[in-house]
Amino acid sequence: MKSPVASANRHPRLTRREMLKMTALGLAIPLFAPACATSSRRNARRSNADTLHIGCIATGRMGRGDMRAALQQGLDPEINARVVAVCDVDANRAALARAMVETFYKENLPDETHPEIAVYRDYRDLLGRRDIEGVTISTPDHWHALNAIDAANAGKDMYIQKPLTWSIGEGKELVKAVRRNNVVLQTGSQQRSNARWRRACELVRNGRIGKVESVLVTLPSDSGTGNPEPMPVPENLDYDMWLGPAPEAPYTEDRVHPQDGFGRPGYLQIERHCLGMITGWGSHMFDIAQWGLGTDDTGPLEMRAKGEFPDRGLFDVHTNFEAEGRYADGVKLLAKTGSAGVRFNGEDGWLFVSRGGIEASDPAILEDEIGDDEIRLYHSENHMRDFLECMRTRKDPICPVEVGHRSNSVCVMTHIAMKLGREVNWDPGRERFIDDDQANAMLSPSYRAPWKV
Repeated sequence: MKSPVASANRHPRLTRREMLKMTALGLAIPLFAPACATSSRRNARRSNADTLHIGCIATGRMGRGDMRAALQQGLDPEINARVVAVCDVDANRAALARAMVETFYKENLPDETHPEIAVYRDYRDLLGRRDIEGVTISTPDHWHALNAIDAANAGKDMYIQKPLTWSIGEGKELVKAVRRNNVVLQTGSQQRSNARWRRACELVRNGRIGKVESVLVTLPSDSGTGNPEPMPVPENLDYDMWLGPAPEAPYTEDRVHPQDGFGRPGYLQIERHCLGMITGWGSHMFDIAQWGLGTDDTGPLEMRAKGEFPDRGLFDVHTNFEAEGRYADGVKLLAKTGSAGVRFNGEDGWLFVSRGGIEASDPAILEDEIGDDEIRLYHSENHMRDFLECMRTRKDPICPVEVGHRSNSVCVMTHIAMKLGREVNWDPGRERFIDDDQANAMLSPSYRAPWKV
């Protein structure tokens, strides 16, 4: 049977003109009411005999990887999860995702009867499915908050690609939505589920380099140019939905993603869709800095930064940059362009960790055992598995919404300082800049109608 592109039948289908009219009249357009009525069911531990049903929202470059991880981990009887729906504004990518899921199950579960994989263009239609309990969200950064808040209000657990949100204001609203609806959220900062990064942070947290004086985060730089010339919108792409809350702009392939293959999309270098490497790689590396310092629930009090914003056509995110911040205990947070990694500097030595390895001022530091009475960090060996396990146990995963939000806030705060070219002072409790209207005006984006947080 041919799988149709599922249509909306669980939320109002308004025309763009109707939605704009409602917005002009000051009427809110709720996509989903908070799902508090079913919170008791979600709070209960789920039996492994009950299959978890997963929907995948956005199936491009990163989304295919997240979907593949959910497929593979779901095969384990202790996890028992199945992908049952895919969604993408690009019909070609949605069709490829559906074929990938069907092929995977035919090859790995040949004796099992598989439900037809539903295909959606609008993520709200997928969220309207009551049988789907969890979703992966791998949309462009400017969509993350709206996708995730709608998912929370629909009662769905979620694995969301980093950075958690495009802005700090959106992150604050997402934290509220997740906790109000009692759903599980795993931020895609998968380095926390790697033994090397956990080992580095445990050594630092347990004083193996002495009192930490500073931490240096290094991030790679963007490069190249983007073609701003307007092009016809491909028939397979719902470009208006792809833009969503972002300002209207003419279509060009460099703004969205390649129509041929799954190469790095241009939107990663366009500021209204992504802030660049400061959040792209920064959400990984600043996250490790926060973990190693034990500051998951706070952030620096001040930040100074400067960045280069050369003329690169359509691409307008920063290239090289450098920054310096300070935590309440006096620890300096340094950041600059370089090979991705994190270096902790202490009174008695240093420790550097990257995806390529771990080094220390004294190799003996790396051999030191962590005692039973010392700090032991959350142990996860697979980020997607940890998420799926938490869907059953109803516990917080290794990188819950508050952690993802605080790590991302450090990235965005640095970007704001970079754009302003001066120091900004931050109140971690209120999550606002101190006596700085200009900086506070940059905490939340302006959305084009009809999209609202």
